[in-house]
Amino acid sequence: MSYLWYIPNQIEPGHRGDDTGRDEGWGTLDHSTDLARTAESHGWEGALLGTGWGRPDTFTLGASLAARTTTFKPLIAVRPGYWQPAHFASSAATLDHLTGGRVLVNIVSGLDDLAAYGDHHTDPANRYERTREFIQLVRRLWTEENVTYRGEHFAVENSTVVPHPDGYPDRHPTLYFGGASEPAERVAAAEADVQLFWGEPLEGLAERIERLRKLEARLERRHKPLEFGLRITTLVRDTTEEAWRDAEARVAAMAQRGVDGPGWAVGGERRAAVGQQRLLELAERGDVLDTCLYTAPGTVGGGGAGTTWLVGSADDVAQALQRYRELGISHFVLSDTPYKQEIIRVGDELLPKLRALESTPVSV
Repeated sequence: MSYLWYIPNQIEPGHRGDDTGRDEGWGTLDHSTDLARTAESHGWEGALLGTGWGRPDTFTLGASLAARTTTFKPLIAVRPGYWQPAHFASSAATLDHLTGGRVLVNIVSGLDDLAAYGDHHTDPANRYERTREFIQLVRRLWTEENVTYRGEHFAVENSTVVPHPDGYPDRHPTLYFGGASEPAERVAAAEADVQLFWGEPLEGLAERIERLRKLEARLERRHKPLEFGLRITTLVRDTTEEAWRDAEARVAAMAQRGVDGPGWAVGGERRAAVGQQRLLELAERGDVLDTCLYTAPGTVGGGGAGTTWLVGSADDVAQALQRYRELGISHFVLSDTPYKQEIIRVGDELLPKLRALESTPVSV
């Protein structure tokens, strides 16, 4: 089981309402290091680092945080249109070698301000085919020598990464990947190590996991079986009543501020990815699904991992996450704001309960 937090990685304070860093150096290396060291001290293995054009470079931040911590694992988000695969494979292998195997990688294919960094592949099928080649080639460069590869999007000849990732050739950085469209699922089933889901109800994720497992077999996956992860907001308080009171008050405040809804502007059109659209549609089924999955945030501007929240006491949320574990999910990326305060609260109150539940056998 893997438990990661989230570091927003942006210059301006206020991400998801967290403005506590306004006078604390938000956007500086010291501020991000403080979050990483706090996570390290309160039971987290590492953290996903936010990414996007117009934010600090994620790989640079990941390398800096790894140098300033001891066990912290940065989950570094990268885009195939931003990196060439051989360049990325070499950079990540070097960092993994220098840190003793602490690098995690999140491959992102969703829309961003592509033209700003010179990428024009907006067609989803084309982007995901390029992503498939990117992951395939990066993995080969991490596990083989003298690699020659000729694809539609990328090619290398007689290429060897030096140094190799820590533990070569038996291990390499874990490759996380997200996406709910059919092309995305084909990439995950064939090439990724971990398929990362947003916070959907149990029934929907059970169907997706079953579909991906069947797709693995149909595509004759060459790697170890695909693993599954969950990226979600967890609003934890001392009691169930207090948690719901705070959750409803926060949603009311979001509604009053009139936060823009999620999605990317492409050619003047506001779009949401397939996975994000699935989350937005959940609110039509009710404000609360399963035991404590709160859908209202998505109706007032919550996006990504902030679209749905697990709300309750530490026991409530632990039991809810245990049900996801029973589906076969073994990687959890959690967060709430204010980030530092919740790193401590959720780390101290929720993580021990989750680790205690790991001894409970599950059938998947």
